[in-house]
Amino acid sequence: MMIIERLSALREKLQEKGIDSFIITGTDPHQSEYPADRWKSRAYFSGFTGSAGVMLVTADDALLWTDSRYFIQAENELEGSGIRLMKEGMEGVPSLTEYLKGNVRKKMRVGVDGDTISISSFRHIASVLASAGAELVATEGIISSVWKGQPAMPDSKAYEIDERYAYIPMQKKIAAIRSRLRDEGCRWTFISSLDDIAWILNLRASDVKYNPVFYSYLFISLSKAVLFTDESRLPESFKGIDVKPYEEAGSCIEELARGTGYYSPDKNPASFMHVLSKGKNKEGMDFSLVMKSMKSKGEAEGMRKAHILDGAAYVTFLSKLLSNDGLYDEIMLANMLKRERERMEGYIGPSFAPISAFGPHGAIVHYAPSETSSGFIMGHGLLVLDTGSQFMFGTTDVTRTLVFGSDPTEEEKKDYTLVLKGHLALQRQKFPKGTRGVQLDVLAKQFLWNQGENFLHGTGHGVGFHLSVHEGPQRISTALLDIPLMPGMVISDEPGLYKEGRYGIRIENLLIVREDDETEFGAFYRFEPLTMVPYEKKLIDVDMLTDQELEQINSYHKKVYYNLAPYLDAYSSEWLRLASSPMERKQVY
Repeated sequence: MMIIERLSALREKLQEKGIDSFIITGTDPHQSEYPADRWKSRAYFSGFTGSAGVMLVTADDALLWTDSRYFIQAENELEGSGIRLMKEGMEGVPSLTEYLKGNVRKKMRVGVDGDTISISSFRHIASVLASAGAELVATEGIISSVWKGQPAMPDSKAYEIDERYAYIPMQKKIAAIRSRLRDEGCRWTFISSLDDIAWILNLRASDVKYNPVFYSYLFISLSKAVLFTDESRLPESFKGIDVKPYEEAGSCIEELARGTGYYSPDKNPASFMHVLSKGKNKEGMDFSLVMKSMKSKGEAEGMRKAHILDGAAYVTFLSKLLSNDGLYDEIMLANMLKRERERMEGYIGPSFAPISAFGPHGAIVHYAPSETSSGFIMGHGLLVLDTGSQFMFGTTDVTRTLVFGSDPTEEEKKDYTLVLKGHLALQRQKFPKGTRGVQLDVLAKQFLWNQGENFLHGTGHGVGFHLSVHEGPQRISTALLDIPLMPGMVISDEPGLYKEGRYGIRIENLLIVREDDETEFGAFYRFEPLTMVPYEKKLIDVDMLTDQELEQINSYHKKVYYNLAPYLDAYSSEWLRLASSPMERKQVY
């Protein structure tokens, strides 16, 4: 009923402003995947709490588009709201722009908050509407005027990254960006992406839950750099750059942006379009996007340390959990693991909301247990445990599927092993310089495809250095992204299988791209696993493995034990010794 009332209030405001339909993106002025509470408008007006989706509100209808990760969750959270779920990418389901094109009338005005849509998205939707004789209008204040109790602007205190791991000083990063500006024949760039700004300045904060960023904009010219944020939140030691209030960014750009500039239309808000898009300014990815993705030597060392400490905490948790017959629910398990991580050096907090999904909940790809939904771990079942940590020197993200109760069924072992085989195939693959993620995606899916099975989410996403757990531009998926995998990039390897109403399976390691051989055919790269947690041997059907796969598992487990044993007590070390002991084929006489 609350959602219905909120939508009714929004429709009244739209009618007052002469807006026929309204798009709600649910993001902030920086196009963040995970915005601060102040900008979670999609959740406020729909009740849907997933991280991806867009709403369309008309005079008599409301629709929400989201991807396959959230189909089941969205169906549950939208129930009773009157909002129609549009399953993005499914056959017969039009996209938002396709729906608009087929349903708008001439002279219709479609609104969207100009702060919460990128310049590129605004242009695309505006073009679609214009072809039908309609108009896209960038509005201000409509959401705020209806949203009762809208949270305040976050203002967490920023801190500097330890120079041992930051490795590249801020001024050197700014100099590299200026070099790229000269290459492009440009005089300035304007950066809105929060994690890029945090990386460039070697600063972190906590404005967004799980994401150590702070709300700001950054202007860099050939001779000047200006950070737009509240100066009082910066550490006293932070020097070498001008600072102006966050709210003045829009007006200051007009004064600072002299000559040809460079900006990302995908990251900057449409509300700045009148300044950024004028003249001969050039467009493209932020220069820092690829720089940030290729971890420096210090960052790579920090990531390895973070994964070893995270693995030690995970193994300690597993040794206590699997040797104890206590009654747990999904939230209790996630909290148990968190407590072990909190004991580790440099631990800050989770890198995302934990996914602890037992039995049928495991089939909900991004299921997050709540006080009302958390199920008990009772009887036989599989648990998908997808969690991660923020350390001062790195970010982790690991998924393991565990079995509880009686021995796993043959079907569960077969499904787990098929997922594992794809996970291993991707992890061990060498590839030539210039290879894109889309070219490797089938490696993780091949064994499932051969059984007529599949998963619809991406196989791998980039991960930041003490930054966002989802980081671009690299991906391994079916998306046709023209971004090659390069040394230093960290990416996940997480195939899965989901059987609705029964169980889910996902296995995830983080990998870092390393240089390998130089042959007559050019340079080759390989993956180095960063994650240090054993697989669930009870779920592995050894007879389905090749000799190469069996050796790969045994070699990985040996490495896990070698790296973690020094950080474990005697009990956990012995548990890991058994959990990582070599697997062998059954002898047949």
